[in-house]
Amino acid sequence: MHAVDVSIRGRGAVATSLALALGQQGLRIHLSAAAPPVASRLDVRAYALNAASRRLLERLKVWDALPGDAVTPVYDMLVRGDGAGGRLKFSAWTQRVEALAWIVDAAALDAALDAALGFAAQVQRGDAAPEAALTVYAEGRDSASRAAIGVRFDRHAYGQTAIAARLTADEPHQGVAHQWFRSPDVLALLPFDRPQAERSFALVWSLPQQRATALMQLDAAAFEGELQAACADAPGGLRLASERAAWPLAIAHADPACGEGWVLVGDAAHLVHPLAGQGLNLGFGDVQALADTLATREPWRAVGDARLLRRYARARAWPVRSMSWLTDALVHGFALEHGWARELRNRGMGLVDHAVPAKRWLAAQALEG
Repeated sequence: MHAVDVSIRGRGAVATSLALALGQQGLRIHLSAAAPPVASRLDVRAYALNAASRRLLERLKVWDALPGDAVTPVYDMLVRGDGAGGRLKFSAWTQRVEALAWIVDAAALDAALDAALGFAAQVQRGDAAPEAALTVYAEGRDSASRAAIGVRFDRHAYGQTAIAARLTADEPHQGVAHQWFRSPDVLALLPFDRPQAERSFALVWSLPQQRATALMQLDAAAFEGELQAACADAPGGLRLASERAAWPLAIAHADPACGEGWVLVGDAAHLVHPLAGQGLNLGFGDVQALADTLATREPWRAVGDARLLRRYARARAWPVRSMSWLTDALVHGFALEHGWARELRNRGMGLVDHAVPAKRWLAAQALEG
């Protein structure tokens, strides 16, 4: 007899949401002790959550617990290329949805998930993991357990670094997200209401490592000048409202993703480039798929059964791989500096912008993961 049904090793949003989801099924869950909360003024992370992720958080009774200023809907998205005709516009109105995405404060989401654990009677927390029928590794990209159980993690570095920060602007964001795809960088300004309602943005700027290092060494005024020059047609008066954070970018995939009595989820199983903002959405997709797989198992089948877990792996294979291929293709396509490549990709953006059915299909994939 196992001490618990499922032991979840991890401390982030994916691990916590999985504990809540499986606890709702009546399974006995052990979750690794949560890390000390990070002060929101130091945590510059913000997530672009899609409709599928929102539905998961609603089912977990977490979404409505988020502070109002911690969630900002994206009504429109302007995507610019690096040449004539390179422009795409997505609209919630033409997509016939409430919003294209919701920008969520990472620290507020972690706090709401942690608070929900206080009402989850089936979930226990502690450092020492008890014996379990199923062990879920949700330890993130640098999982120490992954190699110990013999999983190969094929990681390929992009030679790029992502810079994140909070910004304020002179003009209201109006719920519009701005993104620039060009060689050699990708820059996103995501509408946000912290620290200043209607005039804040979350910045995610992916650049070659050397250039990113140089930008990180600039003082605030010099960095703001470089940023405004890089997005001249964005809202004016962009100013830093937080410290800057940076991390290296890579694409990776774990093989295998599951075995007898264990499974990988979230960044421990896969990494994608942040240009599409789908990293946490993929992790929440893992949570929902694994919860569904365990909920619909045969009464006689154990939660750690290898055949059962392979059902989960098959269900996630296409959504994860297709997003990995898409983001990787965009990274490499926009890295080409040849004149013909620049003209081709910008013409392609213009054609897609006028092909309404294709544009709706692309938006739908992002909305539903």
